[in-house]
Amino acid sequence: MKPIPHPGRRTLALLTPLFAALVLAGCASALPAPPENAGVELPARFSGAPAAAAAAAAAEAQPRGAWWLAFADPQLSALVERAGDANTDIQAAAARLAEARALLRSADAQRLPQLGASAGVGRQAGAQSTGGAAPATLATAGLNLSYEVDLSGRLSQASAAALQDSQARAALLQSTRLMVQADVAQAYLQLRGLQDERALLAQSLDIYRDSLRLTSRRFEAGDAAELDLARMQTEVSATASELLALDRQQALLRNALALLVGDVAGAFSVAPGAPAALPLIPAGVPAAVLARRPDVAAAQATVQAALARVGVAQAAWFPQIVLTAQGGYASPELGDLLRWSARSWGVNALLSLPVFDGGQRAAQEQGAKARLEAAVAAQRGQVLTAFRDVEDQLSALRLLGEQSQVLAQAVESAERASHLSDVRWRNGYVSQLELLDARRNALRQRRNALQLRSAQYTTTVMLIRALGGSWEPAAGAARIAPAS
Repeated sequence: MKPIPHPGRRTLALLTPLFAALVLAGCASALPAPPENAGVELPARFSGAPAAAAAAAAAEAQPRGAWWLAFADPQLSALVERAGDANTDIQAAAARLAEARALLRSADAQRLPQLGASAGVGRQAGAQSTGGAAPATLATAGLNLSYEVDLSGRLSQASAAALQDSQARAALLQSTRLMVQADVAQAYLQLRGLQDERALLAQSLDIYRDSLRLTSRRFEAGDAAELDLARMQTEVSATASELLALDRQQALLRNALALLVGDVAGAFSVAPGAPAALPLIPAGVPAAVLARRPDVAAAQATVQAALARVGVAQAAWFPQIVLTAQGGYASPELGDLLRWSARSWGVNALLSLPVFDGGQRAAQEQGAKARLEAAVAAQRGQVLTAFRDVEDQLSALRLLGEQSQVLAQAVESAERASHLSDVRWRNGYVSQLELLDARRNALRQRRNALQLRSAQYTTTVMLIRALGGSWEPAAGAARIAPAS
């Protein structure tokens, strides 16, 4: 007669694998935290910013704000709003965010019990059959319940990685919005600058044509040489050619704006208007810029996702316990399937422990760690790029402001010289060549001033984009007067 095993020993034998799994899972190594700010030492202030520059408030995961309103241009505001609704890049980024959030919900669902219903009819024979060697029919219907015990944290790490992916996609959506808004503002302000430049050239062309008519009358009267007439005709034709070149540039910018706002090129137009305001941008401190820039936030979330996936790869070394339960009915006769006597149930616990996989898990862990290193390097590069962008635009704005002051003096002097040369030429004191040189110089300096003003607008938009777009406009934003 066999001895009856002690109940305590039987229970201990059954729970020993579970205890071993818990011990192994508890031995999982903690993942190192990525370096703060990607290991970049933050400076106290930007070197290109004034010492007394106001600090802008951080706005981490918020929309970039209606920063374009600081330019006080209703037409610009309308175009930016249209781009936010119809731009295809923004729509694609929003779809990728929706996909990432769906994957997050899928990862979270893996941590919950799974319940399913099943029904079937089969006919079989042999050892698995209820009728032995004779063929038998078995009909089943019931519910299946399964649940994986997350001992090693594999499922929670996978959910954390999916969460970070969705946050990265959300930041990239904001980055795409900011990029499109900045592109719209730049294209619009450049187009307005070309319109002002064209108006200046058209005014100069009218003056050249008046001079050509006067020179023609003098030539017919014998008071001017044919050379003077040819020079003036050349000046009129050259200026008209430059007008056509500006028209071509305007057409390209209008088509680019049409694409940005989701419109068909050719039917899109921008009406001339009053000059936009040129806002004064507070640079803030470097730490605030890192909090505002969505591309930096996306890079940081990507690092966190890669870190979580290293945990998923490490958790693959530890045991998995899956609990399952079935309940329903089973009967060899389909008509008796739902009888109370045909009820059946079962409870199972499956413990699986990897023993040998040919190095697959080790390779997956090494790959996850390599992707983490790449993500950290990309984050560091993004931080350094952010600082460079801000420094570039701050330096450019400062130098453009100084250049504008110097150029204003040059414009004033050139205008005065052109006026004096015109008076002296009409009185016969100077040659036509000297008059044309003075006019060309005055026109060149005025065009340089308009192009410099356009560069200030463009650089201001680029600085806003470099700062992350979320900032409070300074009180009393400066306005640039239109060129005379």
